[in-house]
Amino acid sequence: MGVGGTHEAKTTYREAMREALRQALRSDDRVFLMGEDVGRYGGCFGVSLGLLEEFGPERVRDTPLSESAFVGAGIGAALSGMRPIVEIMTVNFSLLALDQILNNAATLLHMSGGQLPVPLVIRMTTGAGRQLAAQHSHSLEGWYAHIPGIRVLAPATLEDARHMLAPALADPDPVLIFEHGSLYNVSGELLPSTAPVDLDHAAIRRPGTDISLITYGGSLPKALAAADELAAEGISAEVIDLRTLRPLDDAAITVSVARTHRAVVVDEAWRTGSLAAEVSARIAEESFYDLDAPVERVCSAEVPMPYARRLEEAALPQVADIVAAAHRAVD
Repeated sequence: MGVGGTHEAKTTYREAMREALRQALRSDDRVFLMGEDVGRYGGCFGVSLGLLEEFGPERVRDTPLSESAFVGAGIGAALSGMRPIVEIMTVNFSLLALDQILNNAATLLHMSGGQLPVPLVIRMTTGAGRQLAAQHSHSLEGWYAHIPGIRVLAPATLEDARHMLAPALADPDPVLIFEHGSLYNVSGELLPSTAPVDLDHAAIRRPGTDISLITYGGSLPKALAAADELAAEGISAEVIDLRTLRPLDDAAITVSVARTHRAVVVDEAWRTGSLAAEVSARIAEESFYDLDAPVERVCSAEVPMPYARRLEEAALPQVADIVAAAHRAVD
């Protein structure tokens, strides 16, 4: 039982996402879910399991294997007043719909002089760590964070998995939600809440005074574990969960760096041209005189993701890598 008698519910990230979808479908007849295997199969990762039986094939629609076609259909539905949620199986498949996302969804409001908003939500699984090899282990959310006209979300906690979808559907612009595959089985207690989730601000997941660990998505548990290890060594690490990758919450980053004077940016994407590079550049531009050490980056190795487990682990950012980067900044 939570504070003041509020009951906490045991759940998983997957179940929190499913309940968010269920609530959206119940609360607004304009909302529908579409994508590959979202219906009878229950979604490639089981997120939509049972929703077809509850809401029927008009609201939970299996699509052909053509990302460009069904993302385009989602854009058309949004233009017609619906509130579609489009599921793309994994982020690499979204490249087949990149023209629709970049040239249509992100630009139509601007090109129509404000007449054609595209209130579309696109969900997709991202990230590595599950031995899915080089073609299904990408972290490309930083690519999408480059595009004006869309909002990019990366829920990393049970609360954000449960409550980010409703404000995303209320946004008049297209919203991309990146769900890290390693998080689906994460379980914990989830407080019932009816308060809207703030999509504009990062969150301090652990306060600290000596160094800022700045991350998002599937790297958040690793950053928190690294902060635990650093605390045992007498180093107080603040952990910032970016949550929204576009637009970035610059203020949260600069305030944290002003407090700690050191920063490590953790990003599962490749280092070159990464979101970590953008965050590091903004720290250099806006917080240069607050820094007592160069900004450290912990990213994936610049190789196609290996299939073999030990090689995959070696290629990905790990807790030990984050701790070592923090020591380089602090020592």
